[in-house]
Amino acid sequence: MVNKQNVAIFIFENVEVLDFAGPFEVFAVARDADDQRLFNVYTVSMDGETLNARNGLSINPTYSIETMPQPDILVVPGGRGTRPLIGNDAIRSFIQSQQPKLNKLLSVCTGSLLLADAGVLNGLQATTYHTEIDHLTQIDASITTQAGERWVDNGQIVTSAGVSAGIDMSLYVVSQLFDQATADLTAQHMEYEHWPISNRTNN
Repeated sequence: MVNKQNVAIFIFENVEVLDFAGPFEVFAVARDADDQRLFNVYTVSMDGETLNARNGLSINPTYSIETMPQPDILVVPGGRGTRPLIGNDAIRSFIQSQQPKLNKLLSVCTGSLLLADAGVLNGLQATTYHTEIDHLTQIDASITTQAGERWVDNGQIVTSAGVSAGIDMSLYVVSQLFDQATADLTAQHMEYEHWPISNRTNN
């Protein structure tokens, strides 16, 4: 019997579709050698109400932050919808309260801006969408930005660059929690040619 890890994917108005759907697919299809699912994946929003992702895609979150099962992994995606949320005390509190309880806290694209705003990237290295690198240090000058990296691993907290980079980061996390073969099989199932290292040009 597999002890599945809970993966909560936080969504909000104008979230970038592939930012959350890419990691959702990775964690949802990852299986062990006995074809047993490794993760229990669900979406969560602040209030659990229907919302619109980028380009009008209607999404029904599975849970609100009050009703969700406690996650082992929390994914914070990005998109234009992150900008109005910077400075939102309720979201800051949500991220801050969850961080000590998590095995992994992941961000995709400009989701890292929300992590920075919550103070959990203080003194760490991070990346984000390529046009928003400077925005990270405007929020928290203690962050060391890593432009050009597909993802940046700080141990518990892993940040990725934009959009499709969230798929590669999620496969990387699968490889770290299990092994590279499991990540490769997941990518093969998705027919996705993944990046097993963060920046091919530096390795």
